[in-house]
Amino acid sequence: MFSRLYERLMSDDYGKVLAVLLLMAFVFIFAGIGLRSPWPADEPRFAEVAREMVTSGNWFFPIRGGELYPDKPPVFMWSIAFFYWLLGNMKVAFLLPNALASLLTLVCVYDIAAKLWNVRTARVAGLLLLLAPQFMLQAKTAQIDAMVACWITVAMYGLIRHFYVKADLRWLCVSGFFMGVGIITKGVGFLPILFFIPVYIQQALQNRRGSWRMLWEPLLTLGFMLLAVLCWLVPMLYLADSSGNPDFIAYRDNIMFKQTGERYANAWHHILPWWYYLVEAIPSLWFPLSFMVLSRSFWRFLVRHRIALVLFAWVALVVFFFSWSPGKRGVYILPAVPMLALLMAPWLAQQSPERWLQRVIKALLWLVPVLLFVTAGMLLAGKKSLVDHLDGVVSPITVALFFAGSGMAWLVILLWQRRAPALQVFGAVMAATWLLYSTWGYVVMEPVRAGAQKIMADTAERIGPEAELGLVKFKEQFLLFSPIPLTHFSYLAPMEEQYRNAWFWQQEQPNRYLLVPKEEPTPCFDISGGELMGIGHGGEWLLLDRVDMLAECAPPKALKRYQMPFSEDRVL
Repeated sequence: MFSRLYERLMSDDYGKVLAVLLLMAFVFIFAGIGLRSPWPADEPRFAEVAREMVTSGNWFFPIRGGELYPDKPPVFMWSIAFFYWLLGNMKVAFLLPNALASLLTLVCVYDIAAKLWNVRTARVAGLLLLLAPQFMLQAKTAQIDAMVACWITVAMYGLIRHFYVKADLRWLCVSGFFMGVGIITKGVGFLPILFFIPVYIQQALQNRRGSWRMLWEPLLTLGFMLLAVLCWLVPMLYLADSSGNPDFIAYRDNIMFKQTGERYANAWHHILPWWYYLVEAIPSLWFPLSFMVLSRSFWRFLVRHRIALVLFAWVALVVFFFSWSPGKRGVYILPAVPMLALLMAPWLAQQSPERWLQRVIKALLWLVPVLLFVTAGMLLAGKKSLVDHLDGVVSPITVALFFAGSGMAWLVILLWQRRAPALQVFGAVMAATWLLYSTWGYVVMEPVRAGAQKIMADTAERIGPEAELGLVKFKEQFLLFSPIPLTHFSYLAPMEEQYRNAWFWQQEQPNRYLLVPKEEPTPCFDISGGELMGIGHGGEWLLLDRVDMLAECAPPKALKRYQMPFSEDRVL
């Protein structure tokens, strides 16, 4: 069976090669779906917002715990909500959108490589994309970036077809529309418009096109981008303005201004130096593609290959764009990975990297099992910095066995493939890694990464079915795992305001409890008598009764309380 698949993969038949690539991608990306819950930091938030869309029937404005969630447009949450509505199981639904989007990304890269060059180059492009750790990790994660990377790749596909395969205005329209879809998924969907810069510079140097075309082509693209954005923006603005609800007005202002221009130009979190992507993120997240730029033959190829050169310029512009903003996360540069794989494919389809570069890559691969064995030993020795992350819910021995088993798998494959080319060795060890991580790893880490599940189950049992529960300074996973209705006091409000609102809510009726993090000081409450309900999300969580309330509490500046939409038959 494997020999037949290999023969099909190495053939020159477009359909056979694509089928094998999709099969490989399906196995590695879809492995483990249904085995784990949404994990912090972002997955529980998007999953809970999606579930509340289905539960409340409010699909247009994302809500979290009954309160509007203003940080992102709704497209990604819509996709999770659709699969949750269809399947009724969040453990399956929340990972499907990015898994399917990543398959579409792979198809776009493969198809455009075949059209630009040939099936052999397209095969290399597809394999390089699957090799990139960041691409595979995000394909298996319910963060928003894999989907926006998909829309950006579709938009780039349209631009490349128009400029380098056959001029066709329809592909400019497709490109612009999917840029707009990317914007209403996450604001950076416009990044393909930067592709016009190197394309027009190249064409101007070659005197190939008139300046008038340099005006109407981007305008046409931007017009269809705006059209896609308006499909969401116009009804959102109308509903917000006509509602008379200050929360809807705040959502409008936040999503249009604070989460776009201000978030980029004046970021308030994830502050990192300008060189973060070049020095820290790219070398590891894009390995081994990032190391290919050390090859002299790559640069000789690049300067004489006009399509690869403009693609490389676009990748550089994307990295520069994100480096300019003070707020940085490694996942932001994911949209550049498909084009990086595409531009390197014709080079690697014709030759292998230099021997010294292959030795460097292999040497780095040998460090991984060493690190895995060392980590396992530190866990067995009870290293505090590692054991504390397990929150007491998983035995260090269990986790140590996983790291040791993974290290052994790497060691066996490295010895078995020691004479193979570096990229083949890396592909073999990563295939084993993704399968181990998606099965054994999911099972081992689920109790740690889903720590709120036991806390909420124990809390619900402790207070009984007739009591009411409020949350202060919570994480979205507490909403996601709650088996009972919940009240909270504005996720977006300052902590002091949340505690003041919670105090007035609790004193209104008997049999009301609060679940709060153990921290000092805590306004309006004496937490010294609080009942410990568990450890999760890096801290202890206490249950407060009426006896834990202080005699007096200053009134909040604004009365805020929200009830989470709840359905008795909801299934995680």
